[in-house]
Amino acid sequence: MTASVQDRVIAIIAEQAVLEVSDVGPDATLASLGLDSLGLVEAIFAIEEAFDIAVPFNANEPAQTDFDITSVASIVAAVEALVARQGG
Repeated sequence: MTASVQDRVIAIIAEQAVLEVSDVGPDATLASLGLDSLGLVEAIFAIEEAFDIAVPFNANEPAQTDFDITSVASIVAAVEALVARQGG
């Protein structure tokens, strides 16, 4: 990978939130960035495509997934774990 997972995830979230990359910090929540549920779905699709992963998400039971969307840092950690499980 040429860019780190964090840099790529932040760039995707910034694009979906129509913000500058510098405006998206690891401690930010999606709500604080102005991302609504549609923006979240679009960000997840973009992350899946960028990393060739499948994000486990059950809208009816969000507690049943390991993919934590509470902050940018938690999303980065979840993406890193999925990438590692797929071998890279």
